[in-house]
Amino acid sequence: MIRENDFEKRLLGYGLLTAEILYQLPDHPKLLQSFVWQTEDLAPKFPELTRFLSFWEREIDGPIHTVRIAHQNLIQPAEFRYADGEIVMH
Repeated sequence: MIRENDFEKRLLGYGLLTAEILYQLPDHPKLLQSFVWQTEDLAPKFPELTRFLSFWEREIDGPIHTVRIAHQNLIQPAEFRYADGEIVMH
């Protein structure tokens, strides 16, 4: 169910953000662990991702090695195609 606030965010340009975070294990720094996180965020500054990464650095022991992101706008221009044929009835 889409709440009114969610729809407003989409109209403002928020889209689905997927972030893959590779981080070092505190006890085994030569090993990397993967964490995947999704949220709605606003490109190109990504304020939600920035807040999350700040929280991670303050509160979680595993130092971040790499962050890869993918972003997709949730509302896009309408897509249309020309019809390949026409059917006439009566």
